[in-house]
Amino acid sequence: MEQKGYRRGSFQSATSDEDMLEIAGASGDFSMADDDPPLDREMGGFSSHNGGGMNGTSTIMDFLEEPLPGVGTYEDFNTIDWVREKSRDRDRHREITNRSKESTWALLHSVSDAFSGWLLMLLIGLLAGSLAGLIDISAHWMTDLKEGVCLAGFWFNHEHCCWKSNTTFTDRDKCPEWKSWSQLILGHGEGAFAYILNYLMYVIWALMFSLLAVLLVKGFAPYACGSGIPEIKTILSGFIIRGYLGKWTLVIKTITLVLAVSSGLSLGKEGPLVHVACCCGNILCHLFTKYRKNEAKRREVLSAAAAAGVSVAFGAPIGGVLFSLEEVSYYFPLKTLWRSFFAALVAAFTLRSINPFGNSRLVLFYVEFHMPWHLLELVPFILLGIFGGLWGAFFIRSNIAWCRRRKTTRLGKYPVLEVLVVTAITAILAFPNEYTRMSTSELISELFNDCGILDSSKLCEYVNDFNSTKGDDLPDRAAGPGVYTAMWQLALALIMKVLITIFTFGMKVPSGLFIPSMAVGAIAGRLLGVAVEQLAFHHHDWAIFSSWCSQGADCITPGLYAMVGAAACLGGVTRMTVSLVVIMFELTGGLEYIVPLMAAAMTSKWVADAIGREGIYDAHIRLNGYPFLEAKEEFSHKTRAMDVMRPRKNDPPLTVITQDTMTVEDVETIVTSTTYSGYPVVVSRASQRLVGFVLRRDLIISIENARKKQDGIVSTSVICFTDYCPPLPPSSPSVLKLRSILDLSPFTVTDETPMEIVVDIFRKLGLRQCLVTHNGKLLGIITKKDVLKHIAQMANQDPDSILFN
Repeated sequence: MEQKGYRRGSFQSATSDEDMLEIAGASGDFSMADDDPPLDREMGGFSSHNGGGMNGTSTIMDFLEEPLPGVGTYEDFNTIDWVREKSRDRDRHREITNRSKESTWALLHSVSDAFSGWLLMLLIGLLAGSLAGLIDISAHWMTDLKEGVCLAGFWFNHEHCCWKSNTTFTDRDKCPEWKSWSQLILGHGEGAFAYILNYLMYVIWALMFSLLAVLLVKGFAPYACGSGIPEIKTILSGFIIRGYLGKWTLVIKTITLVLAVSSGLSLGKEGPLVHVACCCGNILCHLFTKYRKNEAKRREVLSAAAAAGVSVAFGAPIGGVLFSLEEVSYYFPLKTLWRSFFAALVAAFTLRSINPFGNSRLVLFYVEFHMPWHLLELVPFILLGIFGGLWGAFFIRSNIAWCRRRKTTRLGKYPVLEVLVVTAITAILAFPNEYTRMSTSELISELFNDCGILDSSKLCEYVNDFNSTKGDDLPDRAAGPGVYTAMWQLALALIMKVLITIFTFGMKVPSGLFIPSMAVGAIAGRLLGVAVEQLAFHHHDWAIFSSWCSQGADCITPGLYAMVGAAACLGGVTRMTVSLVVIMFELTGGLEYIVPLMAAAMTSKWVADAIGREGIYDAHIRLNGYPFLEAKEEFSHKTRAMDVMRPRKNDPPLTVITQDTMTVEDVETIVTSTTYSGYPVVVSRASQRLVGFVLRRDLIISIENARKKQDGIVSTSVICFTDYCPPLPPSSPSVLKLRSILDLSPFTVTDETPMEIVVDIFRKLGLRQCLVTHNGKLLGIITKKDVLKHIAQMANQDPDSILFN
């Protein structure tokens, strides 16, 4: 008999890394469920669909040897069952351990299974490091392509082009091998017409790069846009977003990240590199059955991959591990900590071997400071922390308001036009100012730099009236005209970066927020550092300076202020603390600057938290309506389970399935007329005594399979969820036994349970639903989305915003 509402043959046995976190290739095409798919138990061996009415024996299907493809898997935009996944892994591990005592081959299999996790970390580190090196080299070359081309080889960037040149050190940027576009087209690089031509080529190249990036994202991988960290946080909490970590997303994100960074937009590559590394982890998981078929194990791998991503983004392996632990991971056991460390180490080693910047460093803006800081300098450092907190809160509110406007108005229908307009405005404003024309990483490098004898930057044009120097340690000097010019240009660059980043983050191109935030803080820090330096130089006899900053001494390091400002602004936007400080001191190689960094990071977090509790990633999670249950927030309201459960007072009764009285047709009618992800199974509608819980997806697949492979299963066949089915008349069709897909131990709470306990259960066990009972009788159900809606309602927010769109 033809079934209603089902798609036959929609569950294939092959898997594809294109299908994000999808195991056993479940590619069913179902309408999105209202509830998150609830609990089920170990699904290692799947149901024996035994026909067997009183009319004799039917074919008994034993699926223990051949699990049904799709049973125990999850639909798109649903949450995994952490309890079931961990139970499946424990059973699998127990079976391998028991078998290892039987034969040498089984022992070898046990050893290879234990080693597979480390091998997977090695592969992720190698692939992530290689891709990061490719992105760094390509972005550096294409950024310079906007200004000119190398005659010795068009594939050389400006710096590499001039390596073999015989020019003097001061003229190292003016080597004859490198030609600007005006020199190439007009034959000379001086004059107004040459400037206009260079300006025009800069804008044209920027528009071409950004246009290509947005078209590739729109046409091939819509998930490749943005930072990726909010979605990865949601995925690591157990949510399924198919395709988000697939191979197409990886390829397009890698290509478009280079294009977006090269276009000169106010964005960075560090956040998207975490997404790229997680794509590598997800794709490589398909090589190992242990990770391919278990969603919880796969998320442990993705946590380690996130650490590898930050490791190659900043050259900070330890900071990467702490970032994964503090910022993105939901479940982070000790074993994952070790493996994350190993993956981050391999990724950093791979990037160091590639040496993308030619300076034996992992990042462009690695610096070393030698002068100690003084206790009184904590005052300007804390001021920078306050600035970082204010900037972070301002940025989050402004960016979320703009992104909400993009989602709710016609603006969101024209992503290509939006990218081109923002790129054009950025390029037109950036070219006249040398500090906005250069790439943001080069700008940060320049701002972090401690002026030495050979520095030719405007920031180092001091009045040299000293007689002797000790190595590179120069005394504090009066600022020359170049420094004052640089200060004005940096002030204008600060205003531009602050405003343009608000509109750039969230567009339909890959866009990270780490580098723009650090640039804003570094500019503010350098301005303050030069101001304090000049104050100390001209007023060294003041009481606050006289004790530690005598005339002719090197007291103030403006580059250190830039570094502290960068940390403060990044902390204000992301609300990171420990991982941020570790990343920053790994960047600079200076352990003695931990206290200034800690002071600035904590101050920025306190100030930003006082204005708004959410970091930028949490704010985007809420904006997009992802079902993410934040573990850091306390639930303090005095409500009970009966206040949150469904059905409510005037709602229709709870949809249930009886254990041995409903036919296949009855169950199919329930499945097609509702959109729930699962159904409680009760003894009878009258008693409402709970037997267990069955997933909608498992019901559909099991009934489909039984109709195809088992004789005698028709619409009037009784479905039995018990070991012993009630006797039926001889003329009755075969019984369909589905006890094996029934979860016999669903989580239950009583109707008087305080909601703070229920919320803790959902957070700590990773539940998607629990059933509510009263005196042993089933009353209702609470899903993860019900909990999220209730939390939003208690916070005076729109509860319907917790619906992923």
